[in-house]
Amino acid sequence: MPGIEVCLLEAMSVPGARGAALVDWTCGFALESVGERAPGGAETAAAEAAELARLVMGAAVFAENAAPVPALPVEDLIVTTRSGYHLVRFVDPGAGHSVLLHLWLDRTSGNLALARLRLEGVAGQLALA
Repeated sequence: MPGIEVCLLEAMSVPGARGAALVDWTCGFALESVGERAPGGAETAAAEAAELARLVMGAAVFAENAAPVPALPVEDLIVTTRSGYHLVRFVDPGAGHSVLLHLWLDRTSGNLALARLRLEGVAGQLALA
């Protein structure tokens, strides 16, 4: 089973990838990061990705049913900016994991579709670890 850094480097192999991190979304702490320094630094990027994740996790509109503790159907989040894409992928939240993958892509050279597929595979590897 590959380690965290190997998984993040695999995510970075997507064309246009600028940075990747594994983040504990309950506290906003980056467990590991690779690539370029994000605007504001890795700690700020991790905290902001975690805040976005907490907002989505608490939003009833994304719940699959009206159960008291609904299963989260959200697999990933995509935020676009003028210069890039930020892709956030939850790592098996149904199993009680509170981590996410955050991949930052250059907008002109990034491949968002490939990034989504790659992060799905990386998240699966991490969920099994």
